[in-house]
Amino acid sequence: MPLPMPGFMEHRNSTVTRPDTGKTLPPTPSNFRNLSANIRRVAVIMPDRKDQGSQGQLIQFDQTLALDIIIQDICSKWGIDDASSYSLRFNENNQKMYITEKNRKDIRDGQVLNLTLSAAQTAKHIRQALSGSRQEDKNSALRHLSLLSSDISFAEEFIKIEGHQLVITIVTSGNSRGDPLAYALKSFVFLMEHGLVQWEILEPDFIRRVADCVNISASNLDTSCLQSALDILESVVLYCSSRQNVIEQVVTPVNVIPHLESKSADVQKNAIALINALFTKADETKRKKIAESLQSQKMRNNILSNVIRGQNVGAGMAHELYVLQTLLLNLNEDRMRKPVDVHDPLILREIEELRRIAFDVEGDPNINTVRKSQNSAKEYKKLGFEKSNPVEDFIDVPPGVLALDVMLYFARNHGENYVKVVLENCTREDDHDCPFVQASKMLTKILCDILKIGEPPSDDGETYYTMFFSHDKPFEEFFCICIQLLNKTWREMKATSDDFQKVLDVVREQITRCLDQLPTSFETFRSKINSLTYAQINKIWENEREIKAGQGAQLKPIIELREQIKPEIMDLIKQQRLNYLVSGTRFAKYTKSGKAKDKFWFWRLAPNHKALHYGDCGESESPSLEELPNKLLLSDIQKLQTGRDCPHINQTKARRPMQTTNVAFSLKFEPETDPICFVATSEYEFDMWTDGLNFLMGNEMTSSMVNKDLETLLSMEIKMRMLDTEGVPIPAEAPPIPPPPSNYNFAYLNL
Repeated sequence: MPLPMPGFMEHRNSTVTRPDTGKTLPPTPSNFRNLSANIRRVAVIMPDRKDQGSQGQLIQFDQTLALDIIIQDICSKWGIDDASSYSLRFNENNQKMYITEKNRKDIRDGQVLNLTLSAAQTAKHIRQALSGSRQEDKNSALRHLSLLSSDISFAEEFIKIEGHQLVITIVTSGNSRGDPLAYALKSFVFLMEHGLVQWEILEPDFIRRVADCVNISASNLDTSCLQSALDILESVVLYCSSRQNVIEQVVTPVNVIPHLESKSADVQKNAIALINALFTKADETKRKKIAESLQSQKMRNNILSNVIRGQNVGAGMAHELYVLQTLLLNLNEDRMRKPVDVHDPLILREIEELRRIAFDVEGDPNINTVRKSQNSAKEYKKLGFEKSNPVEDFIDVPPGVLALDVMLYFARNHGENYVKVVLENCTREDDHDCPFVQASKMLTKILCDILKIGEPPSDDGETYYTMFFSHDKPFEEFFCICIQLLNKTWREMKATSDDFQKVLDVVREQITRCLDQLPTSFETFRSKINSLTYAQINKIWENEREIKAGQGAQLKPIIELREQIKPEIMDLIKQQRLNYLVSGTRFAKYTKSGKAKDKFWFWRLAPNHKALHYGDCGESESPSLEELPNKLLLSDIQKLQTGRDCPHINQTKARRPMQTTNVAFSLKFEPETDPICFVATSEYEFDMWTDGLNFLMGNEMTSSMVNKDLETLLSMEIKMRMLDTEGVPIPAEAPPIPPPPSNYNFAYLNL
């Protein structure tokens, strides 16, 4: 229920006489506006004391006063002597934390606050209950603990009295089952997320007990325990290096994979996250075994049917699928960076097999003839080998041996198409043939670059391709489609050997644009990429060049026209940035110490452009302005920081380099106030927010997209204004003004 708000007087520093009473009102203080800005009109209740607290107090919360003084005043009105044992807490569904000097700025008019025992006292009481003998008290304390552990103020006090060690003991003992165990595991996850203690404190018995919650049959699943257990094991794998041998004994991907069939999206996400962690920390041999399990028919069907197609994939799940896809594709890195051994007889046999399938057995890879052609050297040349010793063609890295691997896969598994590609080029004139081997090497290198093979997963990547989960050899199948595309594009361009790089540029563009459409299967990808012809790519490039260059952009009249309408276009761009901020964006939560796991908040600019509204949300939610509980005045922001200047970038780069430095930004306030940190999901989102904030703060918009938008809109506007002059040559200089007449005796005709 909204609290009564006092009215504002229209005149300052003056007296007003009311005509009905004749009384004179006191003058408004000169600092009235500043005083009002620091006052929050709120209600305070004591939910634990029905006799007094249920009545509540309406107070003016002065942001300039110390928090202890405000609490002392509230307690004195209720006759509470020990005010130091009490604290204020927020009282909303998505905001239950203790109010501290750091977060008190989030208090807004009309809120209801709770006066409760302080974090230190509450932590002490919960620890006492957990140490007691009554199981009912323990269960109640564990439930209460699971609700409070996400609050860092409480977590600091609870960890200070070794409460986290007591939770570890409760889990390790094995006496808790069902809800009490779920509460204990959930509490432990929250306590550890604050980074107040190291994961190295965990003993093997605790890890084994948590693993027991994962290594159970599907019929005995306890979803609440399982979700937290998977989360804990992931962190142990990533951050507890001294316990790797224990992890390897008690947790394997084979035990985790069945949980992908869970009906809970959070369980599925945590299961994939644990698999990713095991994958990341495994050595080369174990990584290949894990990959074999993941690429099996059963596992792929599991991911496709239960994870990708069975639900709306949220941001958290998309990131885990992206990481898994990256790790699987990165298995090709070793072969990509490995040159061939020119003395390896296996390599010689594989190269000979390429020649044999193409020329000796009419494309049937199942016929194992050993006949060697009399003209093998000539046939190697037709295949596109450049060296006298064909093995030496695969010395360059990248693509190294990987190029030979994918070529051999193409020949063995798509023999008919392989022979078609090779023989088609053999029948062309020498200048117009596309050397298959050289084209395959360059294409393999391009594919590795597009898919970023060899680069670690980024912290915020979310782009994954469903088709790569639909085949046990995704990279090889990808190559087979693209090498046929390259041959088709070569034919469409009527290319010669001098056009090799141009053809590769077109093919890269075709592949990139088709991947941007996120094809769901290789057949869909094949259909889309074959329909994107060279003529269409050429037309797209031509349109982009026209937009960039503009019509007659270098002519003086056009330059003058551009300068004339430029302010109007800049105003349009500024308004577009503000509209974007008003519509709002969901961000992953970051602090100075790094990313908060699976936590998101939504930010919107107020319609009056005076403040930013924000609040917690789910990974797929977009709250309205009225649903956002917190407000940040733009006047409180001192500085906008971007890139490596951001504190969360400086803190995390020492521990683990961030891959998204170029899209990070933060809002800086007074020196003693923590900054608010963000990482955008794309360069577009980063540019829109930093441009909008810079404009609102009176700074220049500096993003690269400003110039791009300005050029695009200027070109479009100039084209619209010059439609009537189409076909009329525009002079480089304005025609000279004729001299004035000798006299002004003009004749007029009366009609």
